[in-house]
Amino acid sequence: MMEKIPTQSGATDQLLSDLKGVIQDAETWLRQSTQLTGDELKAAKAKFERTIGKAKEDIVRIEQTVVEKTKATAKATNEYVTENPWKSVGLGTAVGVVLGMLIARK
Repeated sequence: MMEKIPTQSGATDQLLSDLKGVIQDAETWLRQSTQLTGDELKAAKAKFERTIGKAKEDIVRIEQTVVEKTKATAKATNEYVTENPWKSVGLGTAVGVVLGMLIARK
């Protein structure tokens, strides 16, 4: 009924690594910018731009993964509710009662 969707932790880890790289490259570039010659400055800028580009690609990939997971979850929920309407009503009622009791306690 529910399909298994791959986790995004690897992509998140890669994104964090890329963002750390962007920060490190920026710090290095700022520290050395007064000492770098024309070609060295161009090379440092190109490396910085590549790192930023990779981080942007990782963000897009994570966003696509989240959208796919959300769609799959919505589809699975819709299928479950369609196949089990009375169970869904009962579950919703139970959750409502519990939340009402918790709110009333305060």
